[in-house]
Amino acid sequence: MIRLQSYLAGRWQDGAGKGALLTDPVTGETVASASGDGLGMAEALEHARAKGGPALRALTFAGRAGLINAVAAVLTENRDRYNAIALANSGNTAMDAMLDVDGGIGTLKYYAAIGRKLGEVHTLAEAGGDQLSKDENFRSMHLWTTVHGAAVHINAFNFPSWGLWEKAAVSLLAGVPFLAKPATATAWLAYEMVKDVVAKGVLPEGAISLLCGGGRDLMDHVRPGDVVAFTGSADTALTLRSHPNVLASNIRFAVEADSLNLCALGPDAGPDSPEFAAFVKEVTREITVKAGQKCTAIRRILAPRSRIDAVVVAVAASFAKVRRGDPRDPDNRMGPLVNASQLRAALDGLAKLKTEARIVVGGGEPDGCFLPPTLLLCDAPETARLVHEVEVFGPVATLMPYDSTEQAIALARRGGGSLAASVFSGDAGFTATFVPAIATAHGRVLVVDAAVAASQTGHGVVMPQCVHGGPGRAGGGEELGGLRGLRFYMQRTAIQGNKATLEALAAKSAVVAL
Repeated sequence: MIRLQSYLAGRWQDGAGKGALLTDPVTGETVASASGDGLGMAEALEHARAKGGPALRALTFAGRAGLINAVAAVLTENRDRYNAIALANSGNTAMDAMLDVDGGIGTLKYYAAIGRKLGEVHTLAEAGGDQLSKDENFRSMHLWTTVHGAAVHINAFNFPSWGLWEKAAVSLLAGVPFLAKPATATAWLAYEMVKDVVAKGVLPEGAISLLCGGGRDLMDHVRPGDVVAFTGSADTALTLRSHPNVLASNIRFAVEADSLNLCALGPDAGPDSPEFAAFVKEVTREITVKAGQKCTAIRRILAPRSRIDAVVVAVAASFAKVRRGDPRDPDNRMGPLVNASQLRAALDGLAKLKTEARIVVGGGEPDGCFLPPTLLLCDAPETARLVHEVEVFGPVATLMPYDSTEQAIALARRGGGSLAASVFSGDAGFTATFVPAIATAHGRVLVVDAAVAASQTGHGVVMPQCVHGGPGRAGGGEELGGLRGLRFYMQRTAIQGNKATLEALAAKSAVVAL
């Protein structure tokens, strides 16, 4: 068993006491421990502001891109070791680990490429401007400059690599130092990655900090100019962003929280259609990859009432092909939930869903932390409540019939806001009506027809080019989205003045159209 330390104020530190124990979800063996007790959060954040901030802001976007590429190179060099840790601490299969480890590395490389394109400048200028008076020389523009503070990144247990580096990539490119707080249950992978990056010395002092273990008084020490990006439960998010110091300092706070993500089968997609086949494949993948432990995983499934029986039969056949077991066996495609606590939470949620729906595929008793993939059917979703409110963070989804496009739209919106929806239909008339009608309730909508069924990247895969976040219960935040992600770490300021003055400012900036 190893002891995870924290990298704060430019040095590795150990928290007080025994700390929390990290386990192997397959064997139950304790693999590590971590404690954040007694560590100086005020000192850590001040070190980031005083050392990391000036060093990063002194670099151009292209210079920061070089740093991000160097981080990606360190991680790539150690990729196999990280995959082994993801297996041991998270129960990841090879595919699960690839989504997490390679996803983090890929996002870093993507933002490094953006930085190279922005070039040797420090600021961004929005394209276009406005004349403000009768004097055509008196005009306005909007300039983006890097905030003078530190970023606090609080991440969930399910993606200890991707969650760490997708936030870090944008923060570093914007020029903001960050303190990462991974969920303790799976923090081993984040710890090893940061340890390797620090050992290589590829980032300026203060640019990166890591807290392993409880955050305790972390929110007491943020101050104006700092930002907080949180991924996790809605309850924890509410507690943190309603912290008196966060409110008093008006801290910029982004949240990605619980989400009842939707998948809808169009009325045109019969059992023999390519859209139906793609739909069944996607439902199976989203329920079984990472054992359904993804913020974007499908939780609610809509299908025309006349197709319900066909969907159940097809999903049952698809589930039967998924081999479940110890991810050390490369033939196993589905692993366990990450620990006993998550298993209990999933079983509690499943019990609630069963008051309004019945199991039609899968189910059965768990074996250790292994929970069978499960599809429930709610026959009357329009009068149900819990199927639209309870998220089981595991391999569980609920199928619901609809009788009209209007009803499908109403049911889709009952989730209260989610990160992602997917629609499988070749009927352009249906998608032209359905997609805009549900868009305000979803952060991302994937539309799959026969033309893109083989090339689409997947319902649950977050691509750095697209915004990641969602309205309502999903938190109301946004991350990534290419250049859009930089906005969280930069101040947009309206500049008014002589046309020539504004042109001179723009000439020293990267002009962007957003």
